[in-house]
Amino acid sequence: MSRLMAFEKLNNTRDLGGMPTADGRRIRSGKLIRSGHLFASSEADRAALAALADAVVDFRTEKERREKPDPQLAGIAYHHLPILNDLTEGVTREREADEKAISLLMRDAGRAKGYMCGIYTGFVANAFSVEGYARFVRLLLAERDRALLWHCTAGKDRAGFASVIVEELLGVDRDAIKEDYLRTNEHLMQEVAALREMLRRRTGQVSEEAELAMGYMFGASEEYLDAAYSKADELYGGFEGFLEQGLRVTAEEKERLRHMYLE
Repeated sequence: MSRLMAFEKLNNTRDLGGMPTADGRRIRSGKLIRSGHLFASSEADRAALAALADAVVDFRTEKERREKPDPQLAGIAYHHLPILNDLTEGVTREREADEKAISLLMRDAGRAKGYMCGIYTGFVANAFSVEGYARFVRLLLAERDRALLWHCTAGKDRAGFASVIVEELLGVDRDAIKEDYLRTNEHLMQEVAALREMLRRRTGQVSEEAELAMGYMFGASEEYLDAAYSKADELYGGFEGFLEQGLRVTAEEKERLRHMYLE
């Protein structure tokens, strides 16, 4: 399991170090870190980030970045690799997208669930998304002294799927990948509670349908990952095919990644 890191304001920042692989090795600590947005970080958090990482990958849209920019820290290289190229309710978290998300929440929980499954199939089927993740793998292959940290807004979907890619490349067991992905739900409880309160203020109530839809829109679900894996099976003959054909990772590069990040 990834390790939750101690920050004052960053609730879903986790080190992949320690996760076991199928061949008996483990991911090195302090090298691969996933997170939500860094905008809310405290002064102490920023000092810790500067000591921890030498590169940050931001998967958010340009509009998200303008609304809540990353803190610019000396000694850290910043890479903007947007995975979604438009407003996406519940995922990108721009103000306009949040308005659409609320409207969707109030209508149909089943639609919300299907919508999120569609986001995940897009991670492996949409050319824009696939190219973003392919460029992310190029950054993984670069030698660095400290950690590579990647994030989106909540650290759940775009950054979560990037973590799945990393763990698949390094040979982590599929069940362990899914279990770690679902841990996001534990770390975002406060954020989801805040979103629920926002919905109450705007509507005067939260219906049972809206509560269920909110869980789908703002939580992690194994069904979402299964949708991505199924689409990879359909398009590439499996996730291994997605890594090789979609993300253009060669056997030699995969071996290099394992040499770099496993112990």
